[in-house]
Amino acid sequence: MTRFALYENEVAAKFTKRLVTAARVTDDSTLPKPTQELVKIRASQINGCGMCLDMHTKDAAHAGETPLRLAMIAAWRESTVFTEAERAALALTEEGTRLADNGRGISEQTWSEVRKHYDDDQIAALITLIATINAWNRLNVIAGLPGGEYVPGQW
Repeated sequence: MTRFALYENEVAAKFTKRLVTAARVTDDSTLPKPTQELVKIRASQINGCGMCLDMHTKDAAHAGETPLRLAMIAAWRESTVFTEAERAALALTEEGTRLADNGRGISEQTWSEVRKHYDDDQIAALITLIATINAWNRLNVIAGLPGGEYVPGQW
């Protein structure tokens, strides 16, 4: 199933080391950790990244996320288990992940909701988190790296 041993390659290892370092800025931000995991999972669902879905659903569950909320992420619009702030973050994630599909970027409605619930530092964290998880998704999907073997906290 693996197309290319990405993480065994010297060039890829150097790149991903820098990506991990960049992601720490978001990890250390005031954006709530549950929201960070919801964003990572939703982008990974959209992009079909099994490796990232495996990692982030397990990490979220290990951190106390409920099975119901994890199961409802893909249908968050039809769910009552997410806060208004989380819903704004999920909408931004979808629109930011599907830029090529929607042809218009982020809607004013979504941006307004994000502005209502998050301060500037948290918005910056959301934007960089969405960009970073999309980069990880693309690396793993292009290389054909499967999910299923991750152990929480492994990386």
